[in-house]
This record gives sequence, structure tokens and C-alpha cells, in this order.
Amino acid sequence: MEIKINSLDNIQDAAHEFVTAMGDNTVFAFYGKMGAGKTTFIKAVCEYLGVTDVINSPTFSIINEYRSESGELIYHFDFYRINKIEEAFDFGYEDYFYCGAICFIEWPELIEELLPLDCVKVTIEEQKDGSRLITL
Repeated sequence: MEIKINSLDNIQDAAHEFVTAMGDNTVFAFYGKMGAGKTTFIKAVCEYLGVTDVINSPTFSIINEYRSESGELIYHFDFYRINKIEEAFDFGYEDYFYCGAICFIEWPELIEELLPLDCVKVTIEEQKDGSRLITL
């Protein structure tokens, strides 16, 4: 499936499409270059899901926890600053990935072998015209 974001003006439409496509899946690995829009899109999806907390990149904390307006837990990971895979073991990644809560993971290539088998791989690519193409 592909979702196109022409500009920030239609990012909420893209978030709606994404949420509709999520199905029963809970773990989503977001791939894309620095500046591709991973955090911006995850923020739009969280807002669509009813998160009213401040949503930002967990670059330094590695994980942020949000709650939707219905009380559903959402975990947002950013493994960009992880130096070795053992750091994921140190904070108990499996408690998050296998708890049934929604997990959005940025820079999953750094912990690839730890991702659940049913993890949905999401790619965000900037197009020549500045739009973004999201592929699931």
C-alpha cells in the first residue's frame, strides 16, 4: 500500500489512511533517511488516534509514552542514538514490543533482529517534488 503526502496540509488525511490500514497490527518500523518525515508523520498518526500529549522525537530518551483519548497506550521509539543492541535489552524492549500496545519505531535498522516477526515495515521517502511517499 502507498500513501502520498503532498504537503503538511494533507498530512492528517494520510494519517487517517494509515490508521485505517493498521488493522490489528501493533508494531510499526519506520524506515527513511534523516529528514524524511518519520517523526512528523508519527506525530500526525498519534494526533489522529487522539493523543493530546506533546508528541516529539524520543531521540535522547529512546522511548516516549503517549495515551490516546480512549486510554490506549502508544510507545514511540527512536533508536538513532543507540550504540549497541544490548542497550535495547537494558530497557526491556520485549516488554514493549510484545505487550499489545501500539509501538512506532524510528531507526529500526539498528535493532533489526529484535523486531517481532509480525512487525509492519513502513518506508517514508522524500520525492523530487518535496512530497513524501509512504509504503507499507
